[in-house]
Amino acid sequence: MARPTDLYGFELPRDGLHRSLGDGFPKGMIALVLGEYGAGKSAIMQRLTYGFLENGVTVTYISTELTTKGFIDQMKSLDYPVVKYLLSGNLLFVPVYPLIGKAVPRDEFLDRLMEAKQLYDRDILIVDTFSSLTKRDLKGQRSLQVLSFFKKLAALNKTIILTVDQDEVPEPVLSPFKSDSEIYITIKKAVFEGATTRTMNVHRFGKTTKPVTDAIGFRIEPRIGFIIDITTVA
Repeated sequence: MARPTDLYGFELPRDGLHRSLGDGFPKGMIALVLGEYGAGKSAIMQRLTYGFLENGVTVTYISTELTTKGFIDQMKSLDYPVVKYLLSGNLLFVPVYPLIGKAVPRDEFLDRLMEAKQLYDRDILIVDTFSSLTKRDLKGQRSLQVLSFFKKLAALNKTIILTVDQDEVPEPVLSPFKSDSEIYITIKKAVFEGATTRTMNVHRFGKTTKPVTDAIGFRIEPRIGFIIDITTVA
C-alpha cells in the first residue's frame, strides 16, 4: 500500500518503528522530543534521519555534540551509512561549534538559526539539542518569537523536530512549545537490576490517520541500530 503523500516516511524494514509511529511524520508541523540527558534522544534522531533519507526525504541536522566526522562515524557504527547523502546534498549536517565559533556567545544562536536560510532548503529540520543552544536566550517574548518562526516554516510544508533536555528549560518557557507541537514525545530512562531500559511515550501525534503506539520500548545496538524492545513496556 502506498504511503499517503502528506507524510514524510522513515521506514526501515529492520525495526518497524514506522508502524509504531503512524507510518511517517506529517508534513508541515513541529515535533518536540523531551527527555533527560542520556535518555536516547540523539539515537532516535539518528534513526529517524537515516530512515527519512532512505525514503527520499531530505534532512538538515543541527548537532550540539558531534563534529561532522563524529556524526559519520556514529552513524556508521549503527549501520546507518550517510556519506552518500552528505555528498548528494540530501543531508546537510551542521555541527554547532564550527558554526558559532568558540568566541561567539550561544545567546546569538537563535538569531543565526533564523537568519540562515540554507538550513530550510530541505524537508526536515532536526535541532539536537535545541535546549542546550537556547537556554540562555529562550525567555518570554523571545520564545514566542522563535515558536512563531517555526510555525511559519511549518506552513511551508517543512517539518521541524526539536529535542530538549528537560532540566535545561523552565516549564513556563517550554509550555508553549508543548502546546503548539503537533507531535509531543517524552523519553524515559530507567535502571532495573543493572539493566537500562528506554521508553518513548507518545503524548500527541497529530495530523495522522494511522494507529500510533502510546509507549515504545527500545534499545540501541552497535552495527544494528535502533531496536524495538517489547519487554520494556510489557
